[in-house]
Amino acid sequence: MNKSTFLQTLSAVLWSFFGVRKSKAHTEDMQKLNPIHVIVVGIGAAALFVVGLLVLVNIVVSSVQ
Repeated sequence: MNKSTFLQTLSAVLWSFFGVRKSKAHTEDMQKLNPIHVIVVGIGAAALFVVGLLVLVNIVVSSVQ
């Protein structure tokens, strides 16, 4: 069993955020991915998403005033 790389873990998490995963890819991920890595990457991606939304809202609000 080969362990996955950081990019493979990131790809799996981002596709999961998007909500589109093939059954075969999901099965392969379950065999390869380390759950701790998935949690860390997921929390990091969620944090970046929230920060990006906050920045976008601040830019829009400051341009309206």
